[in-house]
Amino acid sequence: MAKILGISGSPIPDSNTDRAIKAVLKASGLDYEFVKLSDLHIRPCLACRRCVKDNICKQEDDFPRLSEKVLKADALVIGAYTPYSQIDAFTKAFLERLWSLRHINNMLKDKPVVIIVTGVYPTMLNKQILRYLGLSKLLKRSKLPSEKVKRNLALELSMDRMRVIGQVIIKGNVPCLTCGHGNECEMSGVPFIHGKNAKASPDLCTRVEDQKDVWNKLQQFGKELRQELTNN
Repeated sequence: MAKILGISGSPIPDSNTDRAIKAVLKASGLDYEFVKLSDLHIRPCLACRRCVKDNICKQEDDFPRLSEKVLKADALVIGAYTPYSQIDAFTKAFLERLWSLRHINNMLKDKPVVIIVTGVYPTMLNKQILRYLGLSKLLKRSKLPSEKVKRNLALELSMDRMRVIGQVIIKGNVPCLTCGHGNECEMSGVPFIHGKNAKASPDLCTRVEDQKDVWNKLQQFGKELRQELTNN
């Protein structure tokens, strides 16, 4: 039976990103495996080019073992999140290391992939933050960070000749809600997201399961992966 590999860049235990990936995996009805990058030691690419001839990365960390899983999987579900309006470091390092699999032999060609990106700030709040920081001149160029990351992630995987068959953005939660200092810290993101008078509380956290449109998309992606892999 076909097998799908889910890969999460979120370091938070049982995060929205994790559960969104697993929702796709379970909805497929196929065999699957879930990997959390924060449990592994994967460094960025060193650009040593020692992988060129045989497509085997020579760094001595956990990527060679993970790359075997990537190659054996019939499809991938990759979940990232957007700290500081950029892709997270765990996912970024993983993507860099995929370079060892792409050149000459292109071992990733035609592998189906679903992309999940978790973000916190809606577009309007993103603009409010730019004004607060005195960066109003960037407003015209301001885009939802998670949208930008989703687009760039799809572009990178497409450059590897993988086939992106689904993309979705889910809402995450600012850490200030649960860090214990979200009410008195002047850097807290709680007022930006939940209102000036909001108090930090786990009760304000949103669950991916409660984001109905998103949840339905995740279920649909799982079914599409099953159909794709079963037909092939």
